[in-house]
Amino acid sequence: MEMEYRMDMFFRQMWVDERLKFEGPIEILRLNNMMVDKIWTPDTFFRNSKRSIAHNMTTPNKMFRIMQNGTVFYTMRLTISAECPMQLQDFPLDGHACPLYFGSYAYTNREIAYTWRKGFEASVDVPPESSSLLQYDLVGQSLYTETYKINTGHYSVQVVHFLLQRKLGYYLIQTYVPLIMIVGLSQVSFWINKESVPARTVAGITTVLTMTTLSISARECLPKVSYATAMDWFIAVCFAFVASALIEFAAVNYFATLQGIRMQREKRKQSRQDSVITGNGSDDEVGSPDSGRSRQYRSNSIISEPAQRLPNFLQSGSAIPTNMLLAGTSPIDSYSRVLFPLAFGSFNLVYWYYYLSKDTMEKPRVLGQ
Repeated sequence: MEMEYRMDMFFRQMWVDERLKFEGPIEILRLNNMMVDKIWTPDTFFRNSKRSIAHNMTTPNKMFRIMQNGTVFYTMRLTISAECPMQLQDFPLDGHACPLYFGSYAYTNREIAYTWRKGFEASVDVPPESSSLLQYDLVGQSLYTETYKINTGHYSVQVVHFLLQRKLGYYLIQTYVPLIMIVGLSQVSFWINKESVPARTVAGITTVLTMTTLSISARECLPKVSYATAMDWFIAVCFAFVASALIEFAAVNYFATLQGIRMQREKRKQSRQDSVITGNGSDDEVGSPDSGRSRQYRSNSIISEPAQRLPNFLQSGSAIPTNMLLAGTSPIDSYSRVLFPLAFGSFNLVYWYYYLSKDTMEKPRVLGQ
């Protein structure tokens, strides 16, 4: 959230002070940490540190040794919180190079020159303790020696980059799998009868709201960056599929309504034609015993016809339509059952292939760049 990392470390420094040479049977003089204040020590500080703690329980965690040739070995235990600038465009399939800069605060490189004890190395082995990290894998370390130029002079700076690769398992379980399942549930509505208006409407709106909730919770663990991440693109595409499923049903319902209105008009027209034909035939049957019943039937048909409007299933959303001619599968649903899963599967194939094959590890940047 704050683009920083914290680490416990044993910080060891070694230098030669010829004034501390001695002779005797003891090759290494082991002194109490209180003696540190009585000799000269480098004024080393961590340039990108936000908070640092020197452990003092039960006594100051420091070790101080002097060898016969004047070599001083000084080590202490520290906990440091340092800045780690991150580029999160590939989150959560990203990797980062978190730096740690340290050097002298007051002495220039003409007075103090820092070097790594083992010499300049491009990389070192990864310690086995890195497997205990919860969100990252420590895949490597890089060591550098730089010269930092400021107004007061040139300073020797030691740089170590911790190469971290984010673990994907948490985000697969908490975000990606639920998103894929929600998109799949939204496409189940294509297999529900178009007459079931309430069922398909509730399914569409519920998946849209669930997708919105997941998208908000997915960004809670991120800094408020102004650009879109890989997860944001995945969420946006999933949201588009869910919203499209709801729009697809709106189109199905709209065209079904038009079809119902068109069938009503045809039925009315056919009823009028039948009424005219029945009326012409009754004129020739004057005095027939069935003429009264025929007139009564025509009057009932004419009276009851205007009362018919939209089919009941379009008005109440019943799963069993009154007019069975409107029952069945919409052509739009038939195409959607194939096109939607195919398009979403293609998107997942391209998405995962692109990011898993891409080198998402950040390149280490030297101080001042």
